[in-house]
Amino acid sequence: MTAVLPFTTIRVMLRLHRPALYVWAGVFLVAGALLLWLYGPLTDAAASGWRQWNACSTPVCAYDQDAILTYKSLSQYMSIAVNVVPLLVAAWAGASLTGREMETGTAQLAWTQSLSPARWLAVRLAVPAALVTAGTSVLVLLHNLVWSKGRGKIDNAKSWTDLLTFHANGTTTVAFALFALAVGALAGLVLRRSLASLAVTVAATGAVWGAVSLARPYLWPPVTTVTGLTGNGPNPGLTLETGLLTASGARIPNPNCGSSEFAECRDLYDRLGAVSYYADGHPFSHYWPLQLSATALVLALAAVAVLAAFRLLKRHTGGAPVVTAVVTPVVIAKEPA
Repeated sequence: MTAVLPFTTIRVMLRLHRPALYVWAGVFLVAGALLLWLYGPLTDAAASGWRQWNACSTPVCAYDQDAILTYKSLSQYMSIAVNVVPLLVAAWAGASLTGREMETGTAQLAWTQSLSPARWLAVRLAVPAALVTAGTSVLVLLHNLVWSKGRGKIDNAKSWTDLLTFHANGTTTVAFALFALAVGALAGLVLRRSLASLAVTVAATGAVWGAVSLARPYLWPPVTTVTGLTGNGPNPGLTLETGLLTASGARIPNPNCGSSEFAECRDLYDRLGAVSYYADGHPFSHYWPLQLSATALVLALAAVAVLAAFRLLKRHTGGAPVVTAVVTPVVIAKEPA
């Protein structure tokens, strides 16, 4: 039995999913072009506008308001767009990657062409994973460059703690896209219906995105920042808990009175025995530890989905190619008497 060449299998798969490939290329090119525009002239114009505004000392000032507002709107839209990429992958993977082929019988036909079910699934995971990883990584890198260039120069730029900015700037978005791909393959094998698989995959990807976002502050040990009572309390960045400290080090709730420079607040803090503010949280230096911890968690879930997909396929098919027997008629000529 002659095995199907890997390049032939890949070419057939790309041809079968050619519309999705065109859509992905279009999304990548448009999003990449907009991010490059943000990174180049738009960031420069917006930063110049903010310098003009901050240097203004008169009631009426001339500054580039259009550049500031355009930067704000487009940067927010691009953060949303980068975060939506895993959901697009989920929709395609759930509807088309394995679900449609199982529903229409295309997968079973492929298994009769000396292609084992395991290799069939491996190709359907490896090729999209390479394309999704490459494309999503470039978009994330461009978004991070845009945000880093505007940091400290554009007053209305989003903080690194903003949820959409946090994911769009780092590797978690790539991990979510790979998770969506893996869950889409698994859902297609389980449900064998494209529409049902689409709904389940999108819902699962959204649920994991939400769960990881909620767990984000707890994926790395926080640091405690302590400041005096003359201010409004510390702001470590991504804050978990705030309050007041007594002389013995005990933690008590913050009544949110304000600075101890006000007599009424000073009297209140004296009655409470408070001597300083405290805040448990994550400074900017914790960005990548939090990113990589969340990424590892999502990739682990993706690996579990991939393993489950291969085991399910093996249970249903035995892992061997499905061979169709072909009977060739034999004609025996009758000798003349």
